[in-house]
Amino acid sequence: MGEREEAMRNAATMYYIHEDSMEAIARRFGVSRSSISRLLKSARDVGMVKITIEDEAEGSSFTARKLHDLYGVRAHVVPVRASIGDGERLDRVASVAAHLVGNWMQDDMMMGVAWGTTTSAVARHLTRHPTHGSVIVQLNGAANTHTSGLGFASQIMNTIAEAFDADTLYFPVPAFFDYAETKEAMWRERSVTRVLEAQRRAHMVLFGVGAIGARAHSHVYAAEYLDEADMRELADEAVVGDICTVFLRQDGTYRDIGINRRASGPTPYELTRAGRRICVVAGASKATALLAALRAHVITDLVVDESTARAVIQLNP
Repeated sequence: MGEREEAMRNAATMYYIHEDSMEAIARRFGVSRSSISRLLKSARDVGMVKITIEDEAEGSSFTARKLHDLYGVRAHVVPVRASIGDGERLDRVASVAAHLVGNWMQDDMMMGVAWGTTTSAVARHLTRHPTHGSVIVQLNGAANTHTSGLGFASQIMNTIAEAFDADTLYFPVPAFFDYAETKEAMWRERSVTRVLEAQRRAHMVLFGVGAIGARAHSHVYAAEYLDEADMRELADEAVVGDICTVFLRQDGTYRDIGINRRASGPTPYELTRAGRRICVVAGASKATALLAALRAHVITDLVVDESTARAVIQLNP
């Protein structure tokens, strides 16, 4: 066994069997955390590490079955120690989500992707799975008054497209328009309707949940997409979070929230055109926002850590 293969095996053993954090392994090896992340990815790529997901039909965790009973979702619950930090928690959930997406993506498929911190983490964990004739389409605009947002959103789209040898269809509009009338006019432009039509044809969509007040700040709340007036409006409307930049109350309602008329992302109802709708969530501080998404009936497949899943169940009356 070569030196790199031995390093891969040692890192994989410490991470997957002994459940050491990447930071702890990096200190042990005397390298950076990113170096350990690359070793673990290489171990998966060459088949040294194989991740399997238990099928619900053959029996899954009580938590997964409970989520299915309550909300009708296929829940993939990732066991993670409560003491693990938010970054490591997201990393482990994203790794499982990436494995599932890789299994589900096939030739001639259209996959819609909503940019965000969570989908960025999933993209980083994808391994090469070349397909033929597939397309990755951006679900929501990324520009705001301070930045075009192209760097963050396009990196996510490109990473996913490269993993599947897919074409990319970008959505170069603001995340939120200043005026609902401007959005309505833009939605009649042929360059925009082309992307909207592709979104409607998506076989599968991938998105996370944004949460107001979450410990790990969602990108839409942390990157100056909303001003003080917007945040006051969200508070007045009792908004708890968003999916694809469309805001939700805890009961799952969203249609009468004013700012949603200016949002570029598809509504929960519009997302239901896709047969498989994958939501990835990590961190119990997002439990209330996830509950809102579940009550909006927008999720078919949920990838979530154990503590967040249990927190959502506890919120159910």
